[in-house]
Amino acid sequence: MAVSYHLRLPDPGAARGGDARFAFHSSGAEGLAQELQDALRSPALFQRWRALQDDPDGVSISLDGADPAAVVTGEQDDLSVRLKATTALPGETFKHRLRLLAGSHWELRNVTSG
Repeated sequence: MAVSYHLRLPDPGAARGGDARFAFHSSGAEGLAQELQDALRSPALFQRWRALQDDPDGVSISLDGADPAAVVTGEQDDLSVRLKATTALPGETFKHRLRLLAGSHWELRNVTSG
């Protein structure tokens, strides 16, 4: 079942993960939405991150996965960006991808079904 995550990036310029190899590169709403959508539709971001861990085989495979039907929309809201991500990925997988992309510079505003 798909879940919609309603997010806010209060300072899109600061919404970068701790490692630039995985972090957002965009600053506008459309680009950020596209990057998050790509990260949800493919396991590539997780797999790149996993390969660089000290013990890649020890990383929980539960964070792997993809949702080819995931949809993310973004809109500029004054100086912040609002994102709505709809995905069937488990919540932990979703949050892990978002932390890789944005670090801790995001707020979860609401969660709704599909």
